[in-house]
Amino acid sequence: MSKLPPMIVACVIGTMGMAPAVLADPAPKLPYTKMADLPIVSMQVYDEKANADQVVDDAMARAKKNHKLLLIDMGGNWCPDCVVLHNLMLVPAMQKFIDAHYEVAMVDVGKFDRNPQIGARYGYNTRLKGVPTILVVNPKTNKVINSEQVFALSDAGHQTPQDLADYLARWTDPQPSQVSER
Repeated sequence: MSKLPPMIVACVIGTMGMAPAVLADPAPKLPYTKMADLPIVSMQVYDEKANADQVVDDAMARAKKNHKLLLIDMGGNWCPDCVVLHNLMLVPAMQKFIDAHYEVAMVDVGKFDRNPQIGARYGYNTRLKGVPTILVVNPKTNKVINSEQVFALSDAGHQTPQDLADYLARWTDPQPSQVSER
């Protein structure tokens, strides 16, 4: 018996009233199996002097213009998990994927004492639970589409590079209405 193409299966399941497990573009397969294998390109990943409101506003404007999602990466240069995530995003295959799907806004939160207004814009009015905090925002609705998992990468150093890539790919679903928004 031959297999049906995945997109046909997703369409059939969708017409039956069941949401497909994932319609997102798959993450690139990375050549690294451990975080220790990642090349470290940058240790100072957040601009501590940047105007965070302007950074986010500019990225949102680009996201709307280019029909991409807005990815707000909130963290601090002192945070190893933030550095790991940023350097993963600089791996050429991953950078190409990010560039195709996201406009990125890097926001320095210091030691949780800077730029709390950015999280507050999206309903995170208390101290962040961890960094990096990743907000994936639908620019059409200005809603966070990964609202249940914004802190999922705050232990990035304990995940594999592919885990992080898969997490970032997960939100590229062409039908984001099936994802919970905040």
